[in-house]
Amino acid sequence: MTDPKRQVTNDSSRRSFLATTGGVAAFGALAGSLPTAYAAGSDVIKVGLIGCGGRGRGAAEQCVNASSNVRLVAMGDAFADNLASAHESLSNLGDRVAVPADRRFVGLDAYKHVLESDVDLVILATPPGFRPDHLESAINAGKHVFTEKPVAVDGTGIRKVLKVAEEAKKKNLAVVAGTQRRHQAGYIEAMKRIHEGEIGDVVSGRCYWNQGPLWNKPRQASWTDVEWQMRNWLYFTWLSGDHIVEQHVHNLDVLNWAIGSHPLRAVSLGGRQVRTDPAYGHIFDHFATDLEYANDVHVLSFARQIEGCENNVSEAVVGTKGSYNLQPGQYKMTGGTKFRWRDKERNPYEQEHIDLIESIRSGKPLNELKTVAESTLTAIMSRMSAYTGKAVTWEQALESKLDLKPKDLAFGPLEVPPVAMPGITELI
Repeated sequence: MTDPKRQVTNDSSRRSFLATTGGVAAFGALAGSLPTAYAAGSDVIKVGLIGCGGRGRGAAEQCVNASSNVRLVAMGDAFADNLASAHESLSNLGDRVAVPADRRFVGLDAYKHVLESDVDLVILATPPGFRPDHLESAINAGKHVFTEKPVAVDGTGIRKVLKVAEEAKKKNLAVVAGTQRRHQAGYIEAMKRIHEGEIGDVVSGRCYWNQGPLWNKPRQASWTDVEWQMRNWLYFTWLSGDHIVEQHVHNLDVLNWAIGSHPLRAVSLGGRQVRTDPAYGHIFDHFATDLEYANDVHVLSFARQIEGCENNVSEAVVGTKGSYNLQPGQYKMTGGTKFRWRDKERNPYEQEHIDLIESIRSGKPLNELKTVAESTLTAIMSRMSAYTGKAVTWEQALESKLDLKPKDLAFGPLEVPPVAMPGITELI
């Protein structure tokens, strides 16, 4: 969510991505049921935005600018002020935004009304805790989807998302996720070289998202517990999954991509050492994890949000013949051919929407949902280990009965859970 935006263009790499990754779903027997309005890119794709915060606004702008004849026609948010502010801002895009008052929806059920509108594609940009239900509803309604990452906050949500991924395939619906490095030319080229064996067999890796603190909104007297938590969603695990899930998922996704699989087991340390004020909910401020993959490959993962410390947002992949050091805009191999990326690349936040629209119009819908679900579960497994102090296997995380979503959610009282204590907090 805090990656610097990069500029301009490398269309050949984008097409290479479409050709070389496994993300393009087969155009099978259901092709005849696809909407024909997108043929030749001549007709309008109508977009609905669900979640009008900063990332939602950015995604909406990038989506309508991704191609001609893409229009934002419906919007929904839990809060009226968020919706009004987003609508005012996006209206500066001219005729690419046409959302009359009767297609602007407010409340916890706003997403349902957006889906009931005559939209072809929805952008899901609410806090991640809502994502599994919104994904399920969107695919059931026959909508193409752009979903922000992560796609769940617990194993219960991941199981639902994996089922939705299969249903989207059956319906030939596109689902592109906000793991934008997979649409970034330098990353795509580095992964191609890694998968072709340029650094030999991958034997280990490292990844980091270490930075200072993020925003916090002071509580207002009129806010209920639920409203306060939702407006400060980063700091509550039922909404964000903790920052190792909400933010570090990008780096974990790169390592899973490089290795070609998910880890088998996590042992993690973490705590809440500096950011201890109740205004910051109950999440941790630092994590360190040893992720074990097949063939005894280990990845060390670090995530921290503490001011005044060494910052680093990057990944490293180590092989038997060399290694790659990766971060947005900088891709360098040491050993072997000593590759270094020097080309300009298009902003990946834009590229992911270009790829999404192109896949819809071509009748070959991208489906990235399983991939992002596995990267999300990698982060969830690590958090579970840090919170409990236990080693956690992939199967334990995936089959976990933990369901963080409050029952019968409504604006009103909602107690903040205690801060997790390793060795004491139960592994569920």
